[in-house]
Amino acid sequence: MGLISNGTTIFDAGALDSGLAKGALTFIKKLSGGSNVATMSFVNGSGGVVLDDTYKSYLFTFKNIHPETDNTNLGFLASSNAGSSYGIATTNAVYQAFHKEDDSASALQKQLGDDFAQSTSLITFANALGSVNDECASGTFELYDPGSATGQKGYLTLMSNAREDSIAQDWNTAGLINTASAINAIRFQMSSGDIEGGDICLYGIS
Repeated sequence: MGLISNGTTIFDAGALDSGLAKGALTFIKKLSGGSNVATMSFVNGSGGVVLDDTYKSYLFTFKNIHPETDNTNLGFLASSNAGSSYGIATTNAVYQAFHKEDDSASALQKQLGDDFAQSTSLITFANALGSVNDECASGTFELYDPGSATGQKGYLTLMSNAREDSIAQDWNTAGLINTASAINAIRFQMSSGDIEGGDICLYGIS
């Protein structure tokens, strides 16, 4: 049974209308962090995951991602061979706005130290997270046309970070995964330690 409000279908047959021009969101998979969870991987065809040309773009949502290790970064690695190996060369640009809780520092700036050029290492999109329970990250990661066999794969992230140094941070990245092959797996992990808590959900955007 669908949910209709003022003549508009909000939810029907497993699909959620995002209210945006881009179309409806269809829930695919949820993974949760916890003790001894070093990585959270979404692999096409594994555990009900769809990450292919079924949808032109995919949205990952992050809720209260919390690290085990103080002052660590959240990042991702991409795969074109269903997770047999990760680390496709990626180039990105990072912008941040931050404000410290005691009002002693604030800025809006390009984050040159976290830009990557053709890097095959962990690509950071939330930084300096703390190990205290209320120091975490929430936000979105949108991957465009990963199932395409031509052209690089673009992505955008928008993250709200509670850093280990009592800073509220808005961390935005835009990047290109440099492969003409289809991307069929994405792995999320910390730069150090486990993902102690929080959820990551995957949606297809029609």
